[in-house]
Amino acid sequence: MNGKLLVGGIVLSALAAGAVMWWAQLYAYYEEAAFAPGEEIRLTPILSDAPEAIVANEVTGIDSDSSPLRFRACFTTPLSQAMLTETYRVYPDPTPLNAPPWFDCFDAERIDAALRKGEAIAFLSEHDIAPGVDRVVAVFPDGHAFAWHQLNAEEQ
Repeated sequence: MNGKLLVGGIVLSALAAGAVMWWAQLYAYYEEAAFAPGEEIRLTPILSDAPEAIVANEVTGIDSDSSPLRFRACFTTPLSQAMLTETYRVYPDPTPLNAPPWFDCFDAERIDAALRKGEAIAFLSEHDIAPGVDRVVAVFPDGHAFAWHQLNAEEQ
């Protein structure tokens, strides 16, 4: 009988630990991203290394201090893809990362498929926003846009 209680306690402890880890990964470290002046959505011009703010409406985002790769944002812009490609640097190998399921405006699979089909265009927002990490912005023809962080190809 004592063996059953011991095994039951171990199983319950493992389930509780698993639940805490799941919650921590999906909810604990995220917070709403701030887009105050100086922290706007920015893109890097073709002729400069200094990112500049673009018109971004209805911006929502999440971020985390635990990892620079947890940043995601959704917004709209009135700027056309044609204007953006003539002014800002196109990002060579965009790979949107999955967002937590509760941040439902950001669908990494849909964004990735649109980038591969050429429907959306990715731009360099900021190089080395954190060491070895770039901020990337993808813009759709209808003005919907999405931002995320991804590792860059530089050796650390």
